[in-house]
Amino acid sequence: MFGRLVQAAGRGDAVARHELFSVRGHSVAWAFPLLLLVGITVADVTTGAFQIISWTVLVPGVAAAMCGVWSTAVLAVLALVVYVFADTVWQHREETGLPGLVLVVLGGFIAVLAAAVRVGGEQRMLHMRDIADTTRRTVLRQHPAGWGGLDHAAAYLSSDTEARVGGDFYDIQPGPHGTRVLLGDVQGKGLGAVEAAAALLGTFREAAYHESDLATVAERLETRMRRHRELTARLGRSDGDRFATAVLVGFRPDLPDAVDVVDFGHEPPVAAGPGGVRTLPVVGGLPLGMSDLVPGQAVTVCRPALAADETLLLVTDGVTECRDSEGCFYRHADDITRAIAADPSDTAPARLVALVREGTLRHCRGRLSDDTTVFAVRRRGRPGGG
Repeated sequence: MFGRLVQAAGRGDAVARHELFSVRGHSVAWAFPLLLLVGITVADVTTGAFQIISWTVLVPGVAAAMCGVWSTAVLAVLALVVYVFADTVWQHREETGLPGLVLVVLGGFIAVLAAAVRVGGEQRMLHMRDIADTTRRTVLRQHPAGWGGLDHAAAYLSSDTEARVGGDFYDIQPGPHGTRVLLGDVQGKGLGAVEAAAALLGTFREAAYHESDLATVAERLETRMRRHRELTARLGRSDGDRFATAVLVGFRPDLPDAVDVVDFGHEPPVAAGPGGVRTLPVVGGLPLGMSDLVPGQAVTVCRPALAADETLLLVTDGVTECRDSEGCFYRHADDITRAIAADPSDTAPARLVALVREGTLRHCRGRLSDDTTVFAVRRRGRPGGG
């Protein structure tokens, strides 16, 4: 909960703000400006020292920042009525006169216009977000529980408030040669990065199913990234030099206590179990799309052990490069170690992902500098499953 509130405050998300001012699905944003109007009225009636009633001009201004157009208009009219009553009915002090009345009327009119502009902007932003969410769901498909014989969980956070999409990607592909897992991060942001991620995922889903050798799957991904770069370059686009870091993992049915891993210049996977947290010993290679820097270099497939009760955690640099206000990096492995020591059930993929997600948001106070993906998988039915 803390992470969601911090993220909402940091991004200024319209939906999150509406949720904060809602009770059982109904907006109560009007309550604060109404209470302000009541407070001004009571202060004016009880003191009479100076013309506090003129402060009613603040009421529609506050309403414009948090209420809808009609609510703002109603509060503006209500503030005007209270002001007129103070001058013509209560008369416990000298009348404020025409200048004060014009101020309240003009303030209410401007507040209604400001509310209309704000609401229109929020609606456009929400429309863009819906389009972006649809794009993201198309690229990052959902997986049913136990897909590919794996328990899994994922969290994706975009650093772009309006677009909500970036170059992070992940997928699980079961097949006759075992289940393959891919997580990666395309360099750059925007639709160009999404397009490159979609191209890589399309190739992964086919190659991971059909190819028996994980090294061949890796080679197919490298070829696809280079073809995509060539296409964008020939189209004259400025993003023709994109590359992607990634981790490709193979779960083979004949290797129940190990995994095959190909690292394309990405943060190595972390194994989390009741015994602690460790980084898998893998050899890092070049990012996808950069094999031309070292022609003829063979793909290195590592085979580290993965205990029966360990969960594999994969993250993008939105986690590893997350900084606090003092510039210190977030050490997610330390958080995981402490949490598992207190409760070994935190190794479950869903709980592990939630732990890292909330820790990342808390560390940077919701101000994400890059798209962030947290992805955890483990063999289904292993000890400690849940």
